Amino acid sequence: MSLSGKVAIVSGAAQGLGRAFAERLVRAGMSVLAFDVKDDVTRIEGATGVIADVSKRDDVEKITSQAAGMGDVAVVVNNAGTWKKTPVDSGWDQALADWDFIMDTNLKGVLMLSRAAVPHLRSAGGGHIINISTYYVLPAKSDGTNQSDTDLYNASKWALNGYTDAWAKYLAKDNINVNGMCMGAVDTPMLRGLFPDNELPADLKSVVMQDADIAQQMMDIIESGRTGENFGAWVGEPISIGEQPPLHKRITG
Repeated sequence: MSLSGKVAIVSGAAQGLGRAFAERLVRAGMSVLAFDVKDDVTRIEGATGVIADVSKRDDVEKITSQAAGMGDVAVVVNNAGTWKKTPVDSGWDQALADWDFIMDTNLKGVLMLSRAAVPHLRSAGGGHIINISTYYVLPAKSDGTNQSDTDLYNASKWALNGYTDAWAKYLAKDNINVNGMCMGAVDTPMLRGLFPDNELPADLKSVVMQDADIAQQMMDIIESGRTGENFGAWVGEPISIGEQPPLHKRITG
């Protein structure tokens, strides 16, 4: 399927990976509708930027309708995500507030945007849904995965496996491919925000992956025609889609 002239929707596109995905899809000749709760999303060159919240149904339905009005929707990138520390022994009120904060975006938002987009993907003859996850859900190659004080974030990313697997199987008949992207540390504002003065430690700065390279991996996934997989990207290793694994290892590695 040629992407040129077709429409892509990218959530959480104001900065970091979302912005890189949107810019790469623009370069592929697509009409990109990029949205985010931050107004920086309106300043992505070549894209239509809209301020909207993926966790709100009305916003999601308006976004997908607007995208359909721009042409045939062929790509949906579920990039929007939230992260925070959520200790297991936090108080009930805090734990439940944290649940809503993380799950409304990381899970409910993915559910709503994808389901709202599926009719448009079908009417266009097929397309691609890309769920942005984390290397936490793949076999560990280093320490530090599934950190103990981020249980809700971890759970939200493991839960994406269920979406990716089930949707890929169900939507195959409609020529809609569904895949996950599971990367380690990428030089983004979210990563830098974990360190004082937004400065990466020297040892991490020398090896951290770049968002443009992850965006190219997204294009490689789309062009491969593969579906129902989690594609990994690890610090210190070449970024590629690799050989297709056997069916029972396509989601969890």
